[in-house]
Amino acid sequence: MAPRKYNARDVRFQIEDFLNPGVWTEFRTALNGSGEGGINTFTRSFEYEATDTTTFGSNGRAETQNMQEGMSLTLEGFRLVDPATGALDPAMSLAELQAARLGNDSVVGFRFAGPGATNWTVWAQATFQLGDQGGGNNDKVSWSCTVTRSGPSTSVAIS
Repeated sequence: MAPRKYNARDVRFQIEDFLNPGVWTEFRTALNGSGEGGINTFTRSFEYEATDTTTFGSNGRAETQNMQEGMSLTLEGFRLVDPATGALDPAMSLAELQAARLGNDSVVGFRFAGPGATNWTVWAQATFQLGDQGGGNNDKVSWSCTVTRSGPSTSVAIS
C-alpha cells in the first residue's frame, strides 16, 4: 500500500512509571487510553546545533555542519480529573510527578507510535516540563507538558 496521511488523533503516547520501571501508562487521546480523551494536540520539534566551518577558501559563502541534534514533543489538551475522587488522569499525574523530579531522577522513559506502527519510538531517558494550565469563563481547563529526549531514540515492538 502506498504511504498516506494519518490522523494526529490516532498517535499513541505512553510514559514509564518512575517508581515501577517497565510499567507504561497511556495518555488518553481520541482512541487510546481509557475513558474521555484529554490530549488533543501534539507537536514534535527538532533542534540543531551547528558549527561554523567557513574558511578563506569559502569565498564569502558561509559553511556549517550539524554537530548536535535534539528532539522534544509537546502534548496539549484538557486536564482530566475524576469528579468523584479528584484524582488526576493517571498519565497526566505521572507526567506532573516526573516534572517535579530533579537531577538524575528527572529522566524516565517515554514512547510514541503512529497508527499501524509495529514499533514504538522509545526515548529511554526523557525529561518532562509542565506548560500552561487554565482557561476562561466558558472553557475547560487546559493541560500541557513538553517531553525532551535525553540521548538517542530507540525502538521496541508494540505488543
